[in-house]
Amino acid sequence: MTIPEGLMERFPNWDRYRERCLHLPRLGITLDLCRLRIRQSDLDALQPELHRALKDIEALEAGSVANPDEGRMVGHYWLRDPDLAPDSTIDKAIRSSLRGVKDFAARVHRGDPGGQGGRFRNALLIGIGGSALGPQFIHRALDEGKGLCLRFLDNTDPDGFDQVLRSLEGRLGETLVLVISKSGGTRETRNGMLETAHAYARAGLDFPRHAVAITGEGSRLDCLARNEGWLQRLPMWDWVGGRTSVMSAVGLLPAALSGIDIDAFLEGARTMDRAGRETRIRKNPAVQLAAAWYLMGKGERNMILLPYRDRLELLSRYLQQLVMESLGKGRDLSGAPVRQGISVFGNKGSTDQHAFVQQLMDGRNDFFVNFVEVVEDTSGIEVEEGITSGDYLFGFLAGTREALTARGRASLTITLSGISARSVGALIALYERAVGLYASLVGINAYHQPGVEAGKKAATTMIELQLRVMALLREHAGRDFSVEEIARALELVDVEEYIHHLCRRLVVNRSGSFRSIGSADPFATRYTGVAQDARPSPDN
Repeated sequence: MTIPEGLMERFPNWDRYRERCLHLPRLGITLDLCRLRIRQSDLDALQPELHRALKDIEALEAGSVANPDEGRMVGHYWLRDPDLAPDSTIDKAIRSSLRGVKDFAARVHRGDPGGQGGRFRNALLIGIGGSALGPQFIHRALDEGKGLCLRFLDNTDPDGFDQVLRSLEGRLGETLVLVISKSGGTRETRNGMLETAHAYARAGLDFPRHAVAITGEGSRLDCLARNEGWLQRLPMWDWVGGRTSVMSAVGLLPAALSGIDIDAFLEGARTMDRAGRETRIRKNPAVQLAAAWYLMGKGERNMILLPYRDRLELLSRYLQQLVMESLGKGRDLSGAPVRQGISVFGNKGSTDQHAFVQQLMDGRNDFFVNFVEVVEDTSGIEVEEGITSGDYLFGFLAGTREALTARGRASLTITLSGISARSVGALIALYERAVGLYASLVGINAYHQPGVEAGKKAATTMIELQLRVMALLREHAGRDFSVEEIARALELVDVEEYIHHLCRRLVVNRSGSFRSIGSADPFATRYTGVAQDARPSPDN
């Protein structure tokens, strides 16, 4: 073998590799930080803060209140180890939910209950954010076609609704619907549920006979499911955030319905949690990962996720929510203004070697790459003498990593011996704990999301504005208004831009009720409501 000139000199020293590489034999996972160009002295200097962060997580696991403004604990760690729960009520609730998940999934697999079209063969999950991203990632990573075929409605996009529901046309009777919303009032999820229920009604099917609710006890969704007699109701709790809910019924029921081993999934997370409690800093993978993020600039560098396996392609989307919603904060624990966060981007290798890796090589050096390698391949077919497709996949990973190193670009690598329910559970637990530890290092609360709530409130304001515009145009049907005249009539200031957008949407999507009077200048277009007697007859 001929080694390109200078290549060996660029590889990290073997001793450095062994020093900065943490192997977890019980999980078959290795964390390699040797290419981050972080000095051991920097890690050593950070040890007091890291031990304090470990104490903070220990307090959370013991039941300390994480969100003082809400009086709420954070208990996603208890989901895979109920013995850690601070009281017997929570312990029993977790175990009862897990039994409920297993029992219901087993009954579905036996064909009882079944839908009006016979045995359930499909499942449609309706949720958004953590109520969809976790189940989607798990399904993509672990589904082997042994259970129900799973589809998702994870937005309030009517075209997306139509596309998914068309794919189930003629099969709704054998499709189980999982509606997931902790509050029971999440608008995107409610909209997907209503449109799906309408599709069932059009098909002459009874929606409640096909529906399951995963929601907070006493929520609007819980009450609806109870009153209508849905097939099953499973709990969500206020001490589990959406982005860390994948090991509750939110992720476990769809996984179990898909035939995934949820016991192994939970056991992998539980084992990783134990490793994450290790007080010897160099032996703790979550502490090492959080320290790496901190020493890479405390959020000044983007995290680029590159998993080299198609099954893990949704890892970057899953971690975008886990990392960015947890760490993107404007105030620290004392209330002082900060600008914290780590931006997460990525897709999969080696696809992205033909996409954005060019910028990583030659563009701005404002990132670090998180490679994810999987050792075990499935195909032994040789595409060249002595070489398989999997060999090429590793070659591209190693080549990209080395090329980045040669250009002074930082990277770390997480290696899984194989993709299994156990290893994926461990991977999720590793990142969850690293997020909590990093938040402690920079002094922020990882477990609330005021920015998300602000966006929801703004959306509600927009819906209220639309209703007022519609009412005005209907009240004065036949009279045309400019955007500015609508704003004045409503006695509103600085909303003309949004009135322009709303009127344009009304004309396109409700042409029977609203019309525009055209102009070459789109900002001079006038709008009018259509009088009742001027609307076309339904028979025409």
